[in-house]
Amino acid sequence: MAKQSSLLILWDIDHTLVSISGVSRDIYAQAFEQVVGRQMEHLADMTGRTEEAIIRETLELNGVDPGTSFEAFYEALEMAAHSLEPAMREHGQALPGAREAIAGFAAEGYTQAVVTGNIRSIAKTKLEAFDLQEHIDFEIGGYGDDGSDRAELVRLAIQRTEAKYNRGFKAEHAVVIGDTPHDVRGALDNRALAVGVATGSSSVEELAAADADVVVPDLVGICEVLGRP
Repeated sequence: MAKQSSLLILWDIDHTLVSISGVSRDIYAQAFEQVVGRQMEHLADMTGRTEEAIIRETLELNGVDPGTSFEAFYEALEMAAHSLEPAMREHGQALPGAREAIAGFAAEGYTQAVVTGNIRSIAKTKLEAFDLQEHIDFEIGGYGDDGSDRAELVRLAIQRTEAKYNRGFKAEHAVVIGDTPHDVRGALDNRALAVGVATGSSSVEELAAADADVVVPDLVGICEVLGRP
């Protein structure tokens, strides 16, 4: 892929840049107890989904009115994530090649943001826990409180980038990098380049079957795979 001065890299976080074993459930358990007033018994499937979708289903699974204030839940999630940042460092890790990939794209002058199921504050906390935040622009991007559709998150990220930098980022110059078919579909629905990374629960074959434009086993050498000079 030829270098474009307006290239926009949109990163997924969980199982793409970082792996944080067990802590995500703990974040939800703390937030649920704070908002609902009792312990959480069931947690919705989190794979490739947004906080909005996870909260709604988790409330339903636990017999709670899904009309419960999402804002209150988002605030509780933020507080829980901050309190559990030491646990993230203890039980998690930056995935192979993540640090080098972010630095490599930054050296090329590419704009980098995230398209993630996490709300903005949790996205920042997770990347800060592993010192991956330096070249990520958190003012733009798409987040878990923007909606439940990954394609909408990618669209919003492109729009926010255009508005902040006052220049057009054509969809075909956006690259979405993630570990699930949800990430791939969000990219393709916006005519962005879909890069599947098999560091989560989806295999290389499953990501290829989802029609990812590029599939790699991990992020090692991803800059060269995408044609960085």
